[in-house]
This record gives sequence, structure tokens and C-alpha cells, in this order.
Amino acid sequence: MKATITALAIALLAAAAQPPPARAADMAPPEPSSDWRFTASAYLWATGLSGQTGVFGFPPQDVDISFADIWEKLDFAIMGIGEARKGPFVLGMDVTYSKLSADPATPFGILAQTVDVTVTSWMVTGAAGYAVLDTDELGIDLFAGGRLWSVQNDFALNGGLLDGIEADDGASWVDPLAGAKLRWNLTPDIYATGWAFIGGFGVGSDLMWDVMAGAGYKFTDNVSVFAGYRAASVDYSGDGFVYDVVEKGPVMAAVFQF
Repeated sequence: MKATITALAIALLAAAAQPPPARAADMAPPEPSSDWRFTASAYLWATGLSGQTGVFGFPPQDVDISFADIWEKLDFAIMGIGEARKGPFVLGMDVTYSKLSADPATPFGILAQTVDVTVTSWMVTGAAGYAVLDTDELGIDLFAGGRLWSVQNDFALNGGLLDGIEADDGASWVDPLAGAKLRWNLTPDIYATGWAFIGGFGVGSDLMWDVMAGAGYKFTDNVSVFAGYRAASVDYSGDGFVYDVVEKGPVMAAVFQF
């Protein structure tokens, strides 16, 4: 499985070399231009997860899962960012998808001996922005947009009195969001960047936020690498499903500009 993830990471880096349509969260500083400019980033967010989750109307349970635990159960993941910029106007997108599976044994094995659990989740952000400051040294963009969340839990019981029973619970919702992104060229080759977003406001979730900060190194005008730290939170509940969690961990990325 880990070999599959390694192969996926290589494939993502190769795919990122093709010009994508957006840049919702640029991890490298753009050069001033009135032409269309595109940025694509394939990244790894080594995230852990903590908070509370609940399904089928049962009381929410505390969760605290490290990245090592998630990596062990990870079947597939994809993470990518893209941006298109023309003058001061920006369009962007950020996509993360993961699929995890586990088959824990039940305490007594009477109702079921094991439970196959599969969790799939999407976090897709689309936003439009405007550069309120854009110089060779410093840039600040203001953004507004939305984020689609989708979490699906599938359960299958094996053995015992309930052998063959399957069930699922989850939810999908959209949060409006607003925020800002900053980039700072420290030297011709080294830059710092970060963003902060807040949203939800009771429209989808009660509250969501997303912050990131880090630094990058430009090998060429078109290729750079980035390392930083990202944390995102969402507090959602509806129809007996609860998802009140914080995801946080280091971020590493390969960034391509055109």
C-alpha cells in the first residue's frame, strides 16, 4: 500500500507539470505581468485528526488520530492546488481527497466478528480573489468563495449474528468562506507565503477555518519547492451525523509556474 502511495506522489508531480486552471492558494510568488499566469502545486499534507465524530445519531466520540495511523490505513489520496491570475484578478482551486479503510475486531464476536470500515472524504475549495498589493517584494490577495466538504462512512459486518449487514452514514455540505493570502520575496530565490480563511457561518457548518504558513525555494523561474504547516477545522452536525474536527500537520509541495 505504501508503494502505491509513493507511486501516486510521483504521478501527482508529473501531472502538476501540465497547466491547470487555477491557484486558490499559491505557494510561490508570481512575477508581475498583465498576461495570464498559471500556478500548479502537487502537495502532501501529513495531517493528523482530532475532535469529535458521530454517526447514526449516537453520541459523538472523541477521536485523536496521528498521521502515522492515517498513513497505515490510507488506500488512496490526492492533493493539488491550482491558480490562474490576470492582472490583479485571481481564480483558484484546492482539492484534497482521501480514502481510508480498516477492519477492527469486535469485543466479543457475537453480533459480528469484524467490521469493515471505509471512510472517504473530499475537501474542494473554489475562490476568486483580487490583489490589493502586488509588488516585486510583497503581495496580498483578498479572496471569497466556497468549500465543499463530503464525508462518507461505510460499514460492513462480518461473522456473528449480523453477518452481511451493511450500513453507511455521512454528509456533504458547502461553506462560504473569505480570507487573505500573503507572499513575501525574502531574496530572489527564497520566499515566504501563507493564508488564512474563515467560513461556514451557519450556512453549511457552524464554523470552519483554514490557516497555512511556510517558505519556499525557487530552483528556476518556473519550479520551486515549499515546506510549511497547515491547520484546518470544521464544526458540522446534521441528521445525526457529527463532524467537529481539526486537521493539522506539515505540508510539502512541488510548485510549477507558467
